[in-house]
Amino acid sequence: MKRFQRLWAVMLCIFFLIMLASCKNRPETKEKPTVVVTIFPQYDFIRRIAGDRVELKMLVKPGSEVHGFDPSLAEMSEILDSDLFVYVGGETDRWVDDLLRSNGSRIHAVALLDLVDPVDEEIPEGMQGDTEDDPEPDEHVWTSPQNAILITDGLCDALCALLPEEADAMRENAASFKAELEQLDEAYHDVMKDAKRNVVVFAERFPFRYLCEELGLKYYAALPGCSSNEEVALSTVSFLINVVREQNLPGVFYIEFSDEKIADTISDATGCEKWRLHSCHNVTKEEFDAGVTYLDLMWKNLENLKKAVN
Repeated sequence: MKRFQRLWAVMLCIFFLIMLASCKNRPETKEKPTVVVTIFPQYDFIRRIAGDRVELKMLVKPGSEVHGFDPSLAEMSEILDSDLFVYVGGETDRWVDDLLRSNGSRIHAVALLDLVDPVDEEIPEGMQGDTEDDPEPDEHVWTSPQNAILITDGLCDALCALLPEEADAMRENAASFKAELEQLDEAYHDVMKDAKRNVVVFAERFPFRYLCEELGLKYYAALPGCSSNEEVALSTVSFLINVVREQNLPGVFYIEFSDEKIADTISDATGCEKWRLHSCHNVTKEEFDAGVTYLDLMWKNLENLKKAVN
């Protein structure tokens, strides 16, 4: 680990020397301010608020796994050149902390974790995780519609500071977006009012702590939301199978980009169904090119959640 840290520090130093040497060749003006984001939720929220008023770039490419993302030197250059950089924060984005420490005065950055009241990840009964690790904030703050509203407010403020002459129009866009998020939030709560059960099972990583907290859902899952584990212990799978049987659950959830193996195992053992609950971390290239949105994914999630609680 120390060897990796030293290597990373050397790479950063070389990178910053290159950047300083190239500063004199940069254009002094740009037609539009550049906003760089790490993942899809930020990208979608900002395009809804700002429209084509900014040049918007997403670092994690569509179809790519978000966890373990390691920016290239070219991507770090994009961050340094940006007028606004938006990231999640937390353990997954520790590389951002290093970048900000070295170049904080040059980067206008906003972390999603700073826009909401974060809660720590937890290891509930049956989940495969290291209980000796210090708790880290759960990073998946956008999975709650109420948090999405708070995030919209924070991003709108940052964009209005960036483009004060466009502030009225962007605040109008944000208000329209928040109205749709409030409708989404109300629909989720309506489903839970008539629900027959309030227990759900996730057959892999669990990125929905904020949504479950908001809706009063009890959950069981194989792994924490940002777990680096690729293998799930047989004892964990057996525990989840027993939960499905004892609670007489109609199905289990898997998330996007899953191989669905654990969900298949539980389904085969219990006869239950399986459904996708999309965490909105990222989308496929086909979905991205088709213009799929956070709202599209969350409304589809609601359809599957309704099956699970009835």
